[in-house]
Amino acid sequence: MDRLNWFAQDVRYALRGFRRDRGFTLLAIVALALGIGAVTVIFSVIENVLIEPFPYRSPERLSLVYVHDSTRPEYYNNPSYKLPEFLDIQAQNHVFEDVMGNSGLDILYTDREGTLQFEGTWVTPNTFEFLGMHPLLGRMITRADGAPGAAPVFAMSHRLWKKQFNGDPNLIGKILVLNGQPRTLVSVMPPRFLLGNADIWVPNNMSRSDPDNQRIEFWLLARTKPGVTLQQVTSDFEVISRNLAKTYPNDFPRQFTVLSKTLTDDVVGQFRGTLYTLLAAVGMLLLIACSNVANLLLARATAREREIAIRSSMGATRGRIIRQLLVESLMLAVGGCLLGCLFAYLGLKGVTAAMPDQTIPAEAVLRLNLPALMFAIAVTGLTTILCGLAPAIHAVRGDLHTRLKDTGKGVNADFRHGKFRSGLVVWEVMLSIVLLVGAGLMMRSLFALQHVALGLNPVNILVARTPLPKGQYETAEQKKLFFRQVLQRISALPGVIAVTETSSLPPYGGPDSDVTIPGKTHSEPWNTMFQLSSEGYFKTMGRHVLQGRLLTESDVDAARPVAVVNETLVKTYFGKENPIGQKIKFNLFDEMPQSPKDQYFEIIGVVADAKNRGLQQGIMPEAYIPYSVTGAMARGVLVRTGVEPLSMLRQVRSEIWAVDRNVALTFTGSLEGYLQQFSYAGPKFGLILLGVFATVGLLLVAIGVFSVMAYSVSLQTHEIGVRMALGAPIGNVLKMVLSKGLRLIGLGMLLGGLASLTLTRFVASQFWGVSPRDPLTFLSVLLVLAAVGTVACLVPARRATRVDPLLALRYE
Repeated sequence: MDRLNWFAQDVRYALRGFRRDRGFTLLAIVALALGIGAVTVIFSVIENVLIEPFPYRSPERLSLVYVHDSTRPEYYNNPSYKLPEFLDIQAQNHVFEDVMGNSGLDILYTDREGTLQFEGTWVTPNTFEFLGMHPLLGRMITRADGAPGAAPVFAMSHRLWKKQFNGDPNLIGKILVLNGQPRTLVSVMPPRFLLGNADIWVPNNMSRSDPDNQRIEFWLLARTKPGVTLQQVTSDFEVISRNLAKTYPNDFPRQFTVLSKTLTDDVVGQFRGTLYTLLAAVGMLLLIACSNVANLLLARATAREREIAIRSSMGATRGRIIRQLLVESLMLAVGGCLLGCLFAYLGLKGVTAAMPDQTIPAEAVLRLNLPALMFAIAVTGLTTILCGLAPAIHAVRGDLHTRLKDTGKGVNADFRHGKFRSGLVVWEVMLSIVLLVGAGLMMRSLFALQHVALGLNPVNILVARTPLPKGQYETAEQKKLFFRQVLQRISALPGVIAVTETSSLPPYGGPDSDVTIPGKTHSEPWNTMFQLSSEGYFKTMGRHVLQGRLLTESDVDAARPVAVVNETLVKTYFGKENPIGQKIKFNLFDEMPQSPKDQYFEIIGVVADAKNRGLQQGIMPEAYIPYSVTGAMARGVLVRTGVEPLSMLRQVRSEIWAVDRNVALTFTGSLEGYLQQFSYAGPKFGLILLGVFATVGLLLVAIGVFSVMAYSVSLQTHEIGVRMALGAPIGNVLKMVLSKGLRLIGLGMLLGGLASLTLTRFVASQFWGVSPRDPLTFLSVLLVLAAVGTVACLVPARRATRVDPLLALRYE
């Protein structure tokens, strides 16, 4: 009870002191709130994205297995298997408790306004039982729904139910026509059930004899048995995959290895490194804030030396005084925690808004939950110790008699704890340098990425994918007739400069195939990308011919076996030979339905290279062939406009629907928008957060340097007055104060530069196109900090030159 009374007394005493010194209190609480809030935000993201991203049963045991083509180290195959392979894996494995599969599916649904496309997926009938998710409305899809002859049913996502059907509970049991087939809605799933980021889940029958199942590739997701490691999964699957490769030789690479991953690792990918980098950054920011507050507390304790000495002389033990000072630190930390949680709440909203699409699992929800709040409380306890313990111990050190004598002159008081305060300033500057260097490298990396030579012109290009009704456009001739009409109608629209059919989104790849070139031998596969294009492709994309000619309308109409190739293909396969007139065969066509078999394409032209594997990868050999040669693969259109491309979307949709109202438009947007989303948004997200943290850290350092120098000047008022009374020039006084601050900043910059050279190596994967030791970045950071530090020192130094010697000599 006595301890509680003492604690309550200490709290009341601390609050009275804070009311008398409101400026100090506000500054300390805001500094701690910035540190605690930033750490809590990033911890919340990590907790929601890496620790508990999925609402499924035992998510930590969900894993995938990749078969990796050893001849193509830059690629990992999807963990997808045809139904017979899937069933064999399910039967032969020894490490999985169960497996499920899903496969992407375009769902076309026609209402009164036209045809809409929903993201759908085939699922094995055990999927919902496997994931342990019960529907919000209706019944669970079960294995019986995949039995031969079962009534066609489907499940719907909560977001689609709300957006498209206004959350109508009577929709359960209704029949909707999807892809031309009537299906009964039996389930509306909870909001966080978003398997495959889809909105429609259709159970697939598991019959080996169904010809449709021979074409569907299932993305296999497994739940490991308790205690089974990924290494054991890899070993077991190595044996299974070797057996499957013998049974299904066309479905497996000739040389491959097996790699297993957890579901979280697979979905989050490289973003894990970004999060850990940001966590390290906010950890440094918190240390800067704690150092700042510790410096303020130490300065305050120095000003209270007479008070502390009197309390000691009246019988207060050192432990009692330390406890009092720690209570004051705790009160500041609690205030910082409360305000920091508010900052974290607002910060999470900002992070959610800035988060690039498809960066985190669709099921993850960024929120300030109980683990995040408990973390904030734990950080509060840590900051209490970091901020309060050292100043409290330093405050009670020294001789009582000396402290009673030194009551105001300031000649010695500034030096009693001066080394410790100076050390804190150096520490803050060092940490700030590391943060600023990281932000600077991210900025340079983004700049390099935004100035990559694409080899094409992405400005004013409208993108639209066109899923076609099942069974209606299966042959090459049917697709050719449809797109010929579509392209003619769109090209006639006012504001359209050029239009093309396309099989992929440049510069993000496309289908690729091993190729055969007569007279050329090679031991490794010659993997070559190809684009199914119309004659308008090169004008639409701003590509120019270097040699030969481009595709013509007659080439496309006649489905001639001709190809335009890029420079990389010529250099790789022909060297200095003239490629015009040479033949090339795409072996993939031999395996694809509605495609030419054993067909060689004549090379008729060469175009300059353009990025085709994203912005950060090297350029791959690529060919452009008439889209009319095959009926396989999904298609879309690219439209170059003379106006803002999205303003043309409604007109383009109308022209496509004028040809066939059952065709949907999806994945619509501008090419510049997709470059932003797929290539720039991720680095920009990291830069924004790291830049904010680095800026806050720099501000705290400036405040820390200013407060220490200002307090040092106030304690040296008597000394400065004596010097000026004896005739010291104002310039000498200014130099004395400035030199002290700049020495601390210089030492911190030196240590920070050395620390940055060491630490940036560990996060080099977060940078692209710039060295982790980029001299321009380091020089810029040092100049910025030197300028800010000089300003922070200059204000107290100029104040020192305005000291009145007569008043200073009487200063108490």
